[in-house]
Amino acid sequence: MLKRSTLRTFDAFAKTEEDVRIRTRSGGIIALSCCLVTIFLLVSEWLHFNEVVTRPELVVDKDRQLKLELVADITFPNMPCDMLSLDIMDSSGEVQLDTLESGFTKTRLDQNGQSLGSSQLEVSAEGPRPEDDDYCGPCYGARDQEKNAELPKEERVCCQTCNDVRRAYLEVNWAFFDGKNIEQCEREGYVQRVNEQLNEGCRVEGKALLNRIQGTFHFAPGAGFQNKKGHFHDLSLYEKTHNLNFNHIINHLSFGKPVTSSARGRGASVATAPLDGRQVFPDRDTHLHQFSYFTKIVPTRYEYLDKMVVETAQFSATYHDRPLVGGADSDHPTTVHTRGGFPGLFVLFEMSPLKVINREQHAQTWSGFLLNCITSVGGVLAVGTVLDKITYKAQKSIWGKKSA
Repeated sequence: MLKRSTLRTFDAFAKTEEDVRIRTRSGGIIALSCCLVTIFLLVSEWLHFNEVVTRPELVVDKDRQLKLELVADITFPNMPCDMLSLDIMDSSGEVQLDTLESGFTKTRLDQNGQSLGSSQLEVSAEGPRPEDDDYCGPCYGARDQEKNAELPKEERVCCQTCNDVRRAYLEVNWAFFDGKNIEQCEREGYVQRVNEQLNEGCRVEGKALLNRIQGTFHFAPGAGFQNKKGHFHDLSLYEKTHNLNFNHIINHLSFGKPVTSSARGRGASVATAPLDGRQVFPDRDTHLHQFSYFTKIVPTRYEYLDKMVVETAQFSATYHDRPLVGGADSDHPTTVHTRGGFPGLFVLFEMSPLKVINREQHAQTWSGFLLNCITSVGGVLAVGTVLDKITYKAQKSIWGKKSA
């Protein structure tokens, strides 16, 4: 056991006798100031300790085999719902036709933008038929029906509904127009309904699944079809009706799970839906016009302290539009547009190979908080000691000169 006198040699905190201590007014002011500054710093450290921050991390996206959810809510003031279609294509060669038939709702709008109720994109394949069980609807030359009399009922080539005739016309690339004088369409009321809605608009809301590769989805007039020459739409009725166009309002457009308002208030970026509220109404005739958005998508995950996880995506978009007739731009004569294509709203998307993970964390750990508190107290005391010595020596120097 070490002797008491030996332990005294290790004492780094030498004490002075109470009798030789000198207390000054300036020293008291400095001491009180140090206490106030220390309390302020400790409170600041406590607030910083309780602060929640979001720290981003960039990683390689390992979920590229999963589907990406498209969420869309778009208004077309000058496009009737019965003429509107949505097709999705990507660089893998996969094509999703008539996507509006599933996963989307279509609301008819009057010329003032007021709702007229929901609408079906096409006449159902289960529409009304004649009571005769042997009825075989004509295809009006779009399909070969000459051998029907020689074939059993189940092998006959028939067009039982208006939709069957439309599909047959698409197969041979014939213009369908409004289906006038086609008995199936007249019987089902398709002709009357289409013509009554030519001055209406449409609001489209719904979801679809995209492959995580480069591709495009587009809203266009008429039913879409694919053949060896490419992708086309039946524009016959659209071209005939000159008051129609694809001016639009993007109420909402996002990729991935929607970010709720509460999650957005906790650090989720508004870049998940940068086009929300965008209105495009050019001050010119846009009947034969194509609107395009080129988007760059970055998969994003938000991880919160309460274990809530939101898988979504951020994206940036570049807008472009052009007339289908081509030619020089009226605003920029040196710019020449390509002729061709079909009218519609096109969104071209390209996926980033990287993924952003935003983790919600406390700004400090307990150890960091304690270390900062100790550092703050020690620093204030050290500075106070130096100021006290400087002040004391200055006072002694001044008093010495006065006494002399």
